[in-house]
Amino acid sequence: MPRPKRHPTHHMYRSIYPLRMLGMGLGGAVVAAVLWERGAALSDWVLLGLIALAWPQLAFRLARRSPDPYRAEIRNLVVDSALTALLVPLMHFALLPSVLLCTLTMQDKITTGIQGLWARSRPGMVAAGLLGTLVLQPGFEPETSLWVTVACLPVLVMHSLAVSVTSYRLIRKVSHQNQQLDELRRVDALTGLYGRHHWQEQAEAALARFQSEGLVTSLLMLDIDHFKHINDQWGHSVGDEVIRSMAQLVRANVRATDCAGRYGGDEFAVVLPGQDLAAAHAVAERIRAQAFDTRLPGVPELRLTCSIGIAATDAAHQRVRDWVDAADAALYRTKHEGRNGISVHPGGTTAAATARAA
Repeated sequence: MPRPKRHPTHHMYRSIYPLRMLGMGLGGAVVAAVLWERGAALSDWVLLGLIALAWPQLAFRLARRSPDPYRAEIRNLVVDSALTALLVPLMHFALLPSVLLCTLTMQDKITTGIQGLWARSRPGMVAAGLLGTLVLQPGFEPETSLWVTVACLPVLVMHSLAVSVTSYRLIRKVSHQNQQLDELRRVDALTGLYGRHHWQEQAEAALARFQSEGLVTSLLMLDIDHFKHINDQWGHSVGDEVIRSMAQLVRANVRATDCAGRYGGDEFAVVLPGQDLAAAHAVAERIRAQAFDTRLPGVPELRLTCSIGIAATDAAHQRVRDWVDAADAALYRTKHEGRNGISVHPGGTTAAATARAA
């Protein structure tokens, strides 16, 4: 029999319990200071004990035994606010502790991140405050002594620190999630190489360095030969495996400072900072030769070959598009001349060169 699905915050009440104990305890200490100062009756002390000490235990048990602990804990949080408001007439409306406890209670509801919780808590607070006033019939004593002010300080300090720690953890969590999202955006899921957007950013940066500092960078454009025929004859699963295998070869033959990416479909692009045409040609030849020697499990008769075009940064390249077009032109010359080879685009200071595979 399948187990029922649980809400993602099914055990939220377990994490809230110690916080409720701490908050009610500190708040109860403030109220106790007020009650002690004015010589409160035993019934007032009993009510304070029920709110500050007994309620956290009851709230925990109500949530734990509920078929829906998450919703039960939301109700408990609303009750927290109402009970805090009930303490205001119990203190005879002592101004500083009343404002402090009600403000921190509402702040806690906001920082839970539960949409609308603070708004749902307000009617209960108003009703509890009015009911407490009618039943307790307190006097109006808003003055706050030095003794009570000192009793308020630990609550203010500890609550501020707790909120700061919580905010810090949340910021770290969001930052980590943003890094993960950025990694997903930058990396192509099938190949593990960089995606086109990130690759283009790196190509733009390399071209800008060439234009400002003269640092030569070479660009490889690589295309898997007869890829459509591979998909048609062996299926898309084999086609995906061919793409992954080519990506592994590319990754294995470039430096950590290079930027290898999937340009689209079965086409790859590699930015080689600081590499002239001769060095780039050597990288391309290693990739081409290793691809030719690759055999895929299950389809040993499949011969994997690729065509590669190379272009170095040139004064004629005003945009990345110009640079890519130059490498693309070399790539298509390779394909036109029979594939499984490497062609170099002639730049302003370089001569044409074509290496054909035997």
